[in-house]
Amino acid sequence: MRHFGHIPAGMRRDLFHREPEFFDADSPAATLSAALGATLYSPATRPRLADDVLKQIGRGVVSMVLCLEDSIDDAEVEGAEENLVRQLVDLAGRGRDLPLLFVRVREPGQIPDLVRRLGDAARLLSGFVLPKFTEERGVPFLEALTAAEATSGRRLFAMPVLESPELLHLETRAETLRGISRTVDKYRDRVLALRLGVTDFCSAYGLRRAPDMTAYDVQIVAGVIGDVVNVLGRSDGTGFTITGPVWEYFRVQERMFKPQLRRSPFLEGRAEELRTALIEHDMDGLLREIGLDRANGLLGKTCIHPSHVLPVHALSVVSHEEFGDAQDILRPERGGGGVLRSAYTNKMNEVKPHRAWAERTLQRAAAFGVAREDVGFVELLTVGLAGPVE
Repeated sequence: MRHFGHIPAGMRRDLFHREPEFFDADSPAATLSAALGATLYSPATRPRLADDVLKQIGRGVVSMVLCLEDSIDDAEVEGAEENLVRQLVDLAGRGRDLPLLFVRVREPGQIPDLVRRLGDAARLLSGFVLPKFTEERGVPFLEALTAAEATSGRRLFAMPVLESPELLHLETRAETLRGISRTVDKYRDRVLALRLGVTDFCSAYGLRRAPDMTAYDVQIVAGVIGDVVNVLGRSDGTGFTITGPVWEYFRVQERMFKPQLRRSPFLEGRAEELRTALIEHDMDGLLREIGLDRANGLLGKTCIHPSHVLPVHALSVVSHEEFGDAQDILRPERGGGGVLRSAYTNKMNEVKPHRAWAERTLQRAAAFGVAREDVGFVELLTVGLAGPVE
């Protein structure tokens, strides 16, 4: 699979200076963690789940979570497990290429149980999403994952979700983060990425952000994100990929504030129509939040609607300017440091301080591609679509 692999090859050539690279479920963990992109969640209760998974491939989805936790009622768990097993066995028999598939469980015991019940179909799974992760709750999940991996003979990754009240509350946050850090470091080879459960953070204070506000506008949430990145997202070799929080909105709501999506990139052709549609579907707030995710060290995003996938991927593509700067910074002859002017003559590139940024940029370029010099996110959002949003 590859990002933007769902659009025709000719369109990709027109869009990309360097096209996204291919990867699959057996690729190195570093490749997969950078390539997760918009991870689409789906309740495991859906009666046509197998068909839904295949349908999302045509929308550019490369990673999905089939959820047995908060997206379903407590009384539905047993039926959801049965449906999940039945649908994955169905998918295994179709012989089709699939996205990276993860299952979000509630309890550690579900991991080996599901792997056992799936039998050969367990080969479709890339891993499990572990809810409300702390040191105390996380260790049993990771031990269960390790046991299931040994049983199945297949590599299985964990994606812990950081969403517990202990992480949110100031008096317990530091020790909770230290405990999480100890745990994920011990199981580093099995932890693909850390996910942020911002909806649970808001719930602890009876909050819900409006569609014209980002997670970073809710200060109590922004503070937690900053602390998580501070402890768990460092670029010194100890950090992990941390993914962006879910965007909840996908339909028209009454707006309190003016649109956040600036007008200037949308002045040519049908781009103005795209701007209008994005605003009507509350996508302008999503686009702003994606930009803030990346500025704060997050990569990828939890998504609950297919219309969110393309914006996440479009804004993950590396610009021609970023790519040129990163290459210049990482040239072997620059190993001693120093300062150089960007080829775009608009900024200073300081080799030593910007090295980690450059390395991450090239990692993102491999996963999402490098846009041509005259291609921006508007073109990436519009190309190949019958309509801009659903």
